[in-house]
Amino acid sequence: MNKKLVLSTITIGLLGSLHVNAAEDLSSMFSEGKASGQIREFSISRTMDLSNPTADEYTRNANAVGGYLKYETGTLSGLSFGAAFYTTNGFLNESPKTDYTEVDPTLLGKNNENYSMLGEAYLQFKAGKTSFKAGRQKLDTPMLGSDDARMLPNLFEAYVLTNTDIADTTLMAAHVTKFAQGTFGRAYTGGILAETAGYSAHDTRNQVGEFKNMGTYAINESTEGVSVLSATHAINKNLKVQLWDYYAHDIMNTIYAQGDASWNCLVTDMVKPSLSLQAIKEDAIGDDLMGKIDSMYWAAKFDAKIQNLTLSLAYSQTEANSATEAAVNNAIVSPWGGMPAFTQGMVTRHMFLAGTDASKIAASYNFKDLGANVLATLYYTDYDMAKNNGYTYGDASEMGFDIIFKPAVVKNLELRLRANYADDFNVNTTGYTTGWDEYRFIANYNF
Repeated sequence: MNKKLVLSTITIGLLGSLHVNAAEDLSSMFSEGKASGQIREFSISRTMDLSNPTADEYTRNANAVGGYLKYETGTLSGLSFGAAFYTTNGFLNESPKTDYTEVDPTLLGKNNENYSMLGEAYLQFKAGKTSFKAGRQKLDTPMLGSDDARMLPNLFEAYVLTNTDIADTTLMAAHVTKFAQGTFGRAYTGGILAETAGYSAHDTRNQVGEFKNMGTYAINESTEGVSVLSATHAINKNLKVQLWDYYAHDIMNTIYAQGDASWNCLVTDMVKPSLSLQAIKEDAIGDDLMGKIDSMYWAAKFDAKIQNLTLSLAYSQTEANSATEAAVNNAIVSPWGGMPAFTQGMVTRHMFLAGTDASKIAASYNFKDLGANVLATLYYTDYDMAKNNGYTYGDASEMGFDIIFKPAVVKNLELRLRANYADDFNVNTTGYTTGWDEYRFIANYNF
């Protein structure tokens, strides 16, 4: 019996067990439902820095407004339904919209057109400490994620079972069948850079806003999807561990592990230190449709919180390819939006390319005690690149800032100013470099 038939049988069984014959029960199910959503305005401007004297430097901009509107019914005998409508709409953009030296591609759909979609449509059943959710939904896990970095997030068609019967433990089993790329994926044009940055190896500019088979999206070959098992356990208030296994049928198996520990500083109570470790192991399986992947990544991050100031230092490493190996062999491939790396920049995600030693330093300050609801972050990332990574022939770096302001006069409004300055993001075979200065303004109103 195939997986879809099994999952459909489970769903029908849940519905059949409810005995929902009373009209008043169904009526209250919908009358007690709740609407929620977000209105988002996003503006972006990127000025390219090209060392090639024959290349024309340019500045591209884009503006869009959109967001989502969601409705969830009340619960009847443990069962509820939900749906969410997503939309993005450009304004004050240059013409022609398809000139990507004029209009940034990361806020809109194919050909920089507006688009709307039914992004979520699911049923959910809860019994005790067990829940089951089936249909279109938003997922945020280490290697499958929404990556909500521009206008609209990545979305999934999935069947997710979770249980919390064991104290301080969350268990999950899921099967993911389809993926709808969000607008951020249009930053890439495929290849190894896209594969290691969370997106498809092909045609990311034109796959936006459409639910596709997991394999078709990633490698243009239909597969049975991705099966997921995970366990997250809080050993005590200062120590948490998590383990995930992603079985992408006929592509690869990915194991993700993370541990987070905090403790009391021996010198002063003012300092709250913590340490996090993460590791990713990938191996090709089945028909090896993405290639002979056999890769390992590890990272460590140390944080020190001093009242309203948090200082962070992170380091990560991947194994290098030989001259005869394909770019994916020792790279960490993440084609479905997952991006958990401690050393990622705001844009630069080179830490998953083969043979990369990456480091990141950051400082965040919360101004709440000074009377302002402002969180400001500064960061710098550095990527020491080995040969044969399939993308760049030199080292790269990125610095930037992120300022979040929540004005007290407008409840649920968040204003955000972000900037990143990429240096030598790509160095080509002749030594010419590509970098940029980028600024973003985002307004989110949640209701």
